[in-house]
Amino acid sequence: METQLLILPGLGDSGEKHWQTFWHEKFKNSIRLVQDNWDEPVREDWIARLNEETSKLENPTILVAHSLAVSLVLHWAENNSNKNIIGALLVAPADVDSPEHTPDIIRNFSPMPIYKLPFPSIVVASENDPYASFERKKYFAEKWGSDFVNVGQQGHINSDSDLRYWEEGQVILQKLIEKINI
Repeated sequence: METQLLILPGLGDSGEKHWQTFWHEKFKNSIRLVQDNWDEPVREDWIARLNEETSKLENPTILVAHSLAVSLVLHWAENNSNKNIIGALLVAPADVDSPEHTPDIIRNFSPMPIYKLPFPSIVVASENDPYASFERKKYFAEKWGSDFVNVGQQGHINSDSDLRYWEEGQVILQKLIEKINI
């Protein structure tokens, strides 16, 4: 059975120059979650939409979350489960608890859940991400039971980072798939 990807964009959606958009075009086994309100996210609405989408899954699926969607994954997995979710790639988590790092509009995603995820995961972090300190992302990875990958100085690992197909991220995703299939 083929593993599929469920791509979860963060605040504002992932635009046409975002690596998630390139991945969705490249990987025919991917689904992209669409929220009703990208610019004024409400945690309960986003969780409901993720629950709705995961309930339709028939194949083993890896969640590919960016920024605010990392918090979404943690809030969702705390009270929901789906046997088809087999892992998560958690890229550039936004620190929803920190007013100095994130806008007030996402404060309803606070507090960031801190517990061990029920499936394998990797946190991918940049050293100069303006939306969370590097130390905080390491802390999240430790508490979530996630592997941690430092990708150096790549900002928020978003459209501004100009990563296109983000080949390094594809290698990290492949490592997650290999870990799951061991």
